[in-house]
Amino acid sequence: MLKINDLNVHYGVIHALKGISIEVNEGEIVSLIGANGAGKTTLLHAISGLIKSSSGNIVFNGEDITKKSARDIVILGLTQVPEGRRIFSGMSVEENLLMGAFLRKDKAEIQKDLENVYSKFPRLKERLKQQAQTLSGGEQQMLAMGRALMAKPKILLLDEPSMGLSPLLVKEIFNIIQEINRQGTTILLVEQNAKMALAIANRAYVIETGNIVLSGSGKELADSEEVKKAYLGG
Repeated sequence: MLKINDLNVHYGVIHALKGISIEVNEGEIVSLIGANGAGKTTLLHAISGLIKSSSGNIVFNGEDITKKSARDIVILGLTQVPEGRRIFSGMSVEENLLMGAFLRKDKAEIQKDLENVYSKFPRLKERLKQQAQTLSGGEQQMLAMGRALMAKPKILLLDEPSMGLSPLLVKEIFNIIQEINRQGTTILLVEQNAKMALAIANRAYVIETGNIVLSGSGKELADSEEVKKAYLGG
């Protein structure tokens, strides 16, 4: 479904991604783990069209999207939930969700999808007229995920969804990620909580200083001594 081939990204003289190759098959949850500054967010931004790669290519559903605009990539069915939520703080919950459907033409379906989002995130329904900036951190994360779902993505890119959340909320967010996946959305998850990320992943990759250094099933990487030592406190 999503295939990244020998992707290189530079920020000026800094070589941020060094020949990255990964793939995400339809229906999977694929986790990408690594330390701060390893290149996780850079990779998601390159896939989403927010930054341009120096070389290599990105293929989504058989179509090369390497040079496509971020807008066109969303239309094709690839949506990102950014690190730090990036909600529209001065808008209501409902307005934020409708912004997620901004590029859609199927107006009749939008209301149905709003109800679907509210069924996944009941707290958003309770607060739909409330300004987004007044929500708790966990509620803002739910709003960011709900807004992305309103674009009707085939694949959802999640950037650090557990950041800054209490352990109880982290568990809830990860349960919702699995539910979204079960309902047919493929997931590429970038996450510093390696234990949780590997526990729900079909497959996973470890990125260090812009290189993929390990790959395997979620269980294989969770059982790896190298991964335990570096990321799981083993």
